[in-house]
Amino acid sequence: MKLTINTSFPENGSSQSLLILVDSEQLQNTTATYQINNLDTLIEASQFKAALAESLSLIGQVSQSSHAALIGLGKVAELQPAKLAKIAQTIIQVTQKKFKQISVDLTQLPQEFHYLFALFLTQASYGYDEYKSKKNEFVLEQIDLIATHSVLTTEQLQLVQAVQSGQNLARDLGNRPGNICFPEYLAEQAVALAAEYPDLLKVTVLDEQQMADLGMGAFLAVSKGSERPGRIISMEYQSERSEAPVVLVGKGITFDTGGISLKPGAGMDEMKYDMCGAASVLGTMRALCEARLPLHVVGTIAAAENMPSGKATRPGDIVTTMSGQTVEILNTDAEGRLVLCDTLTYVKRFNPALVIDIATLTGACVVALGSVLTGLFTPDDKLAAELEAAGQHSFDRVWRMPVLEDYQEQLDSPFADIGNIGGPKAGSVTAACFLQRFTREYRWAHLDVAGTAWNSGTNKGATGRPVPLLMQFLANRVQSNG
Repeated sequence: MKLTINTSFPENGSSQSLLILVDSEQLQNTTATYQINNLDTLIEASQFKAALAESLSLIGQVSQSSHAALIGLGKVAELQPAKLAKIAQTIIQVTQKKFKQISVDLTQLPQEFHYLFALFLTQASYGYDEYKSKKNEFVLEQIDLIATHSVLTTEQLQLVQAVQSGQNLARDLGNRPGNICFPEYLAEQAVALAAEYPDLLKVTVLDEQQMADLGMGAFLAVSKGSERPGRIISMEYQSERSEAPVVLVGKGITFDTGGISLKPGAGMDEMKYDMCGAASVLGTMRALCEARLPLHVVGTIAAAENMPSGKATRPGDIVTTMSGQTVEILNTDAEGRLVLCDTLTYVKRFNPALVIDIATLTGACVVALGSVLTGLFTPDDKLAAELEAAGQHSFDRVWRMPVLEDYQEQLDSPFADIGNIGGPKAGSVTAACFLQRFTREYRWAHLDVAGTAWNSGTNKGATGRPVPLLMQFLANRVQSNG
């Protein structure tokens, strides 16, 4: 989606539709900018109140555009980002199958919402029809934003467009089924992205023999039950830069049966989404390449399939991690932390400034936070504040959860250094505490996206979160570092 920002409606432009956002308390001010015929009569006849996402057709009534409509903002003083997202969805729904180019007037929308609204428009335009015979008939390609005054810059719109591209990739990967999207496939996607941006990306892929040579017993304990071999995929963005990189680590369980600790059958199809952390890393790397942000980033994916078989790991098995710590695997469905712990040890070779892992890790986080907020775990107050700020700015919000030494004893094992589960209490916290044992040598944060990476029900599908959060975090880092 191409976005532009203009101070007025382009008289000789190519826009096929004009949509004017209106404050319910400033409805009459609309006539000050646009010559609208019979506006009072239309408002009276339709009882148009400019309520949230309410529309009033102005076909043939506006001299500047033959197809026009008013779109209600409700009371602007009461406007919240979540409500703004609904307005964006309404605009996209009524235009994306009809018009190639539209204009949206933001004049009555407060400037502090302009960036988010642009982002919401791009997010609302996503559709997934890859395996459908009947394809979505979307034609919308460009949105021209209009505002007499706006804080939006061309650079910000370029960032929005990059985020859209990366978020769409993450959603596409998440939505692809496990028979298509498996560990080797994710590796191929990374290699293809590097081929597209050879000046920016360098890819390294570890196979299982290389992992064995490095002592990654925890990772291999997960992948050994599958006919699909595991992969660790690293994408280094602007490797020639001298500063220590930000390292993103994504959990990429391309299908999670639970292994021998088999999951219930109902809803198991959604376990294709257990690689959404990996998808968000790939999406962020694409967005970085498009935005060309000047910083050093490494995206690493721990890709495996968790299957039951005669070769699968048993509950009670003990393995040795790359760090040398031993783990008693009490539940094979707590597999994400096993592939991540070895990967978090592996990324030390990049000498990271900080590491952020992204994982659909625990159902407990879904219980705690639902699908609204991503769980944030870190002992680093400064890093937490930076991620919280980026989440607010991108409306891809996080909620800080505890990661305290007090919880570590729940992971004690009588037979190994650590158990891979900590019992029924504080499941998302003890999962984070498990990862913390492998991250003590660098700054680290863990994002549990189990509740936010995909939607169930009628709107089932991957969300592409937290690509907006990660990109905003990286963009803020560029700005703060000059």
